[in-house]
Amino acid sequence: MDSSEKNVFVIFGVTGDLTYRKLIPALYSLYARQLIPENLEIIGTGRKKISQSDLNARMREGIDLFSEGIKPEENIVDKFLSRLTYFSSDMSSPADYRLLKELVEKTDDKPAEKLNCIFYLAVPPGMYTVISERLYESGLGREDNGYRRFVYEKPFGYDLWSCRELNQKLHSLFNESQIYRIDHYLGKETVQNILVTRFSNGMFEPLWNRNYIHHIEITSAESIGVENRGSYYETAGALRDMVQNHLLQIAGLAAMEPPSSLNPDAVRNEVLKVFQSLHPIKEEEVASNVIRGQYTASVVRGQCLPSYRQEPGVDPNSRTETYVAIKFFIDNWRWGGVPFYMRTGKRLPVKVTEIVVHFKPTPHFLFHVDDMNKAVNQMIIRIQPDEGILLKFGIKKPGGGYSVENVNMDFHYSSLGNTRVPTAYERLLGDVFNGDSTLYARDDIVETAWKFIEPVQTAWATNLDIKIFGYPAGTWGPENADKLIEGEGLTWRYPCRNLADDGLYCEL
Repeated sequence: MDSSEKNVFVIFGVTGDLTYRKLIPALYSLYARQLIPENLEIIGTGRKKISQSDLNARMREGIDLFSEGIKPEENIVDKFLSRLTYFSSDMSSPADYRLLKELVEKTDDKPAEKLNCIFYLAVPPGMYTVISERLYESGLGREDNGYRRFVYEKPFGYDLWSCRELNQKLHSLFNESQIYRIDHYLGKETVQNILVTRFSNGMFEPLWNRNYIHHIEITSAESIGVENRGSYYETAGALRDMVQNHLLQIAGLAAMEPPSSLNPDAVRNEVLKVFQSLHPIKEEEVASNVIRGQYTASVVRGQCLPSYRQEPGVDPNSRTETYVAIKFFIDNWRWGGVPFYMRTGKRLPVKVTEIVVHFKPTPHFLFHVDDMNKAVNQMIIRIQPDEGILLKFGIKKPGGGYSVENVNMDFHYSSLGNTRVPTAYERLLGDVFNGDSTLYARDDIVETAWKFIEPVQTAWATNLDIKIFGYPAGTWGPENADKLIEGEGLTWRYPCRNLADDGLYCEL
């Protein structure tokens, strides 16, 4: 590394849980594998008055507990933590940003000819505007002698209006090329593998359209409740927390056209086209196309689980949804008439995220099968856990006649042996250092996603007749969600932790 070049990574909210569990372990892994500058300086800022030694001890604990798939080496951890400096500050005080600028630009020798800075805002979204304004006013956002990049966590706005307002504010301060809106789902290897599976295999892409696919479902289930985040979840809910960002981004990758290249804008342009083609859900259609639910108290494996309304920080009369299932269509030549289904929820039987592609049955089925629905071919792309791909197809049962039995052909990432799958934050932070925005949401993509969700938000806010269905903790959500799936006898896939297993009663 050129000694005249200085590299600084500033974390706003360094004492928070996100930094402890995700950011510092990911930065350590990149540092240990020499994938980021060796001379990187990390400046953590927050309101708390804590000592440098106390911060280092907490970050060391975070590295030990959350460095997935690698065993931290003490000498490398020591070197890494020696690059960390704590700066206690009021994130709205102009004077503190002048002090931060001095710290960022400080050198032991002559001033660096090139200063590269990444600013990570691991803070509540309400702080995005003031921090960005102060960075601009202090001169820290100017790219006179190196790059300046700004990473913003989700949610990026709370609705279409606030998203547009935030975009306009940031664009008045920085260029869009400097802004990185992070969605950690896009950093998962198995999400990126959607593109590779589709566009590197001649056997799949010709079938990836309305002529051969009956419907596609996307599930992101969590077995935990809101834990101690009830007050936050009351302002978010499953629609804002999961559907508008994570699940729509996955749908965009699953439905997009082949990009002309892997250039960031080429990929993101195709995702944008998908979002622009989403068939609008009218407010009067919300009740029949979107099911919302809220978990109720239940006993699972002898454990009494509280209802959502009994969780700390939750309004006893809350109508915040902990479950959403939605049916939608994409109005283009590839997907015209193919229904897409998405569901997400808390306190479901198992933690799992996957895409299920249901292929159309053969036009004339010649063979005997006990249940025609089981004869339909499926392709399951498992994002987490037990990451991999599963194909379901029919074979002849041994013996006389031509009875058909469905079998599985599966690949598991775990079968790669010693090959380590990097965490989502490792991949995404590495991309920020490299200036690669492919897996980050662009301004127009985020706004178009909010535009699609807006009628649902409006209908729920203004029409109190739209029901919120209760579902016992530990079940797969409201029974009404099964009615969304079109086709006699069709329903959602009920996944288990193991990719190849199907079952109605997976344990929590």
